[in-house]
Amino acid sequence: MSAILIIDDEPGIRNTLASILEDEKYKVYTSEDALAGLEILNQQFIDLVFLDVLLPKLGGIEALEKIRKEFPLVEIVMISGHANIDMAVRAVKLGAFEFLEKPLSLDKVLLVCRNALAIKKLREENKTLKKLSSFACEDIIGTSPAVRNIREVVKQAADSDARILITGENGVGKEVIARAVHLCSMRADNPFVDVNCAAIPENLIESELFGHEKGAFTDAVSARKGRFELAHGGTLFLDEIGDMSLSAQAKVLRVIQEQKLERVGGEKTIETDVRIIAATNQDLEKACEEGRFRQDLFFRLNVIPIYVSPLRERPEDIHLLLCHFLNLLNKEVMLENDALEILLSHDWPGNVRELKNLAERIAVMHQENVITGSELQKLLNKKAKKTEKEGQKSTTALSSEVMEQDYNKAKDIFEKHYLEFQLLKNNGIISRTAEAIGIYPSNLHAKLRKYGIKTTNKQE
Repeated sequence: MSAILIIDDEPGIRNTLASILEDEKYKVYTSEDALAGLEILNQQFIDLVFLDVLLPKLGGIEALEKIRKEFPLVEIVMISGHANIDMAVRAVKLGAFEFLEKPLSLDKVLLVCRNALAIKKLREENKTLKKLSSFACEDIIGTSPAVRNIREVVKQAADSDARILITGENGVGKEVIARAVHLCSMRADNPFVDVNCAAIPENLIESELFGHEKGAFTDAVSARKGRFELAHGGTLFLDEIGDMSLSAQAKVLRVIQEQKLERVGGEKTIETDVRIIAATNQDLEKACEEGRFRQDLFFRLNVIPIYVSPLRERPEDIHLLLCHFLNLLNKEVMLENDALEILLSHDWPGNVRELKNLAERIAVMHQENVITGSELQKLLNKKAKKTEKEGQKSTTALSSEVMEQDYNKAKDIFEKHYLEFQLLKNNGIISRTAEAIGIYPSNLHAKLRKYGIKTTNKQE
């Protein structure tokens, strides 16, 4: 539902406009002067303002300039009973969508209203499409099916206000995905506020989320806005929500249901408009069964679930991510074959966070442009494994699962992994990979199609 603010010092104009707009199912706020109107804009998410030119305290033209500067996404329609062409031209140059003369034609008011809101929506959609195309490519890194699926979900979910629950182990990049959703959404120009629920003491979590009034408790020397208020019009990211106390869960549920809150120690009801994205490394369904998490809150949060798999389950993303982090650090290095084997066979218990730490360690500690296996082991603080007997296979040996297959199946599995490894080693360049393994590029293309291996089809 679009929200409209009417700023006019004539009660008759305010009431008439409000009545007809409410009949059209718009949410309407009214104010008799611009200063009070600006206060409403600070508290509510407004799409369109009808602004009178002659106002007490702060004139309409001055208010137009202020609104355009502080709330650039809000459309403004100027209205006046004392208009002239110069004033209308000036208002439009300052960013007004339209200039209407009194007495107002209600048909014209509704037409201008619909057009202004349609233009606003179109601008937001264009902005969203631009951000989708750039962000999905640059910040959610990987070619694995799991990462491609996450990018698709982000694209589909971004434009809605549906709540999202992101699950996965520590360090897999849950906050990166939450920020991606925000930056691809129509809320992108408004705040992204994150709260680590596990890092805030239980006795302070409610004050942190909902704010407090002066004197609400011993250390409350002044009033303070909570994270919900700070995120108004934008996105609130509740990280590690599984660690939130049951009492705080109940209050978060109430805010989600009513879109209103009260500060700790306060009685004033404050409206809030936030999109909530939550994340956890816990099994919340199990936590609900054990009584540690409210089931009704779980269902409210889990509208769009996104699971982020650990790095060890998507080895095809590891080298790409390392190159990405090194590039951000302005560091270029080549990995020898044995170093690449170690990189891909490492378990990555710290997931992407651990990989990013490795990139920073390489940038600081490694001066050469090539890294050998032994050097990478040292950078990983990983001891080389001793062989139990002569002829034992390396860390990239085929698993027992492959060895139990019939000959043709085992051969296909080996060939698929071999080709993926060689492509990574050759930066995804088809011609270079084909030359390195001794086959024609056309044969390599055919094999990639056979196994469904996706590449960037780079050429030298």
